[in-house]
Amino acid sequence: MIDRQSIAEAAARIQTYVRHTPVLCVTGSDLGLGDGADLPVALKLELTQHTGSFKPRGAFNRMLSEPAPSAGVITASGGNHGAAVAYAARALGFNAEIFVPETTPQAKVSRIAGYGARVIRTGTAYAEALAACQARQQETGAMEVHAYDHADVLAGQGTAGREFETDVPDLTHILVATGGGGLIGGVAAWYAGSARVVSVEPEGCPALHDALRAGQPVPAPVGGYAADSLGARQVGAEMFPLAQRYVDEAVLVSDAAIRQAQALLWDRFRIVTEPGGATATAALISGRFRPPAGARVGILVCGGNTDLGKFPAGG
Repeated sequence: MIDRQSIAEAAARIQTYVRHTPVLCVTGSDLGLGDGADLPVALKLELTQHTGSFKPRGAFNRMLSEPAPSAGVITASGGNHGAAVAYAARALGFNAEIFVPETTPQAKVSRIAGYGARVIRTGTAYAEALAACQARQQETGAMEVHAYDHADVLAGQGTAGREFETDVPDLTHILVATGGGGLIGGVAAWYAGSARVVSVEPEGCPALHDALRAGQPVPAPVGGYAADSLGARQVGAEMFPLAQRYVDEAVLVSDAAIRQAQALLWDRFRIVTEPGGATATAALISGRFRPPAGARVGILVCGGNTDLGKFPAGG
């Protein structure tokens, strides 16, 4: 199980390769909340990270933690992780193969290819792309950079939590969008109970919600508006003990609430998010997460790789 020490070591390892992303401090009133208008809210803008999401943190930490073979690196991704691996591989001089589902938006496929990686589209869901990736890895011997189920990846994603605590040390609640669980696993390991970490998932992708109820990772439905980035069939085995120990609650939000959050973040702050990037904010503005009196809420705005032609801009 990763801990604050391993995350601090990851931060030192990757610091010259990733950005320290900014924080925007707002209020509940800015977010259109009726009750709790004075609520302090800090938005950590991980969508300003290289490649448009938090993912390079884990990708760089994995690749820098041990020597890569001559075959390079390989991964499966819904899009954002693939872009991060491709970017990190180019920066470090490695070849990269990225397997993505056929449903991955073209904007994300183009971004991956633009970093010089070979992109293979296969299957209708992430799980099928992952199976094809792992079969190919057995042939080539390339380093697999799993999207979420590896300790080095978790520690790298945890550096986002470390930065958040450094910049806003008095947060009481941290809202994190969850897919396979790499980000929330790392963030939860960093805070380790010192703040309440809340998982937010779309109703159509309830992998961690269902796992916590079952007491173990279990297959879950994958569908809906944010499935391209949050559509893991099952949360990772590496992160699940961290979630059991340190995730305070797991809430589900509707696709309509995610669209509303995207529109609000654009209208109030001119922040363009992808559906997964707006999911954590959706929990607060929809009332699925209700902060107690005296709370100071942090939200990880985790990704901005969206097709602008489909973006629900408001105002």
